Amino acid sequence: LILPFLATSILKKSKRLKKNNVEFDRVTVFYFPRCQGFTSVPSRGGCTLGMVSKHSSSRQFTLAEFSKEQENVRRGKLEEKLKEEKLEALKWKLTMNGTKESEEANQLTIEDISDDDIDVSSVDLEDGFFLQPYPAKKRRALLKAVGVKKIDKEEKRELHSIRLSREDCGCDCREVCDPETCSCSLAGIKCQ
Repeated sequence: LILPFLATSILKKSKRLKKNNVEFDRVTVFYFPRCQGFTSVPSRGGCTLGMVSKHSSSRQFTLAEFSKEQENVRRGKLEEKLKEEKLEALKWKLTMNGTKESEEANQLTIEDISDDDIDVSSVDLEDGFFLQPYPAKKRRALLKAVGVKKIDKEEKRELHSIRLSREDCGCDCREVCDPETCSCSLAGIKCQ
């Protein structure tokens, strides 16, 4: 009696359902205290914002919790921006369109704007939300609020110098470039 031999072909592999998806279930967020940055060049004056090299805390979220947290952060930032705009409009009104000094306008702060005056419920926080640069005054206030006692004033001068140098780009050659007088060539840069 001969039994049939059931061999699997080495040429034809059986198709297995492969799942090549990567799935995430948690998000870990690390929080870093602020410090003066020294690593970027803000488009307008003032000091830079940075973060210290070691995080101060961390927090884990599920994806749904993280999404909700991001929405809350965006809503908070939008509310703050709208309050600042409302404060500026109120100060403008109190100073008769900026033409008259007003003690009342000078004493107003963001805390004087009621939360009831700001409504972000109808705003789609996902649509068109992008980071807004902080003005110099706010950057200084953020650093002071986290305990930075002395803001390096030399950085302000260095940043101003860098911004000026970025405005002066290329050489002044017209039509023909003379390597002996071309500022690009003299600096070792190929003339454009």
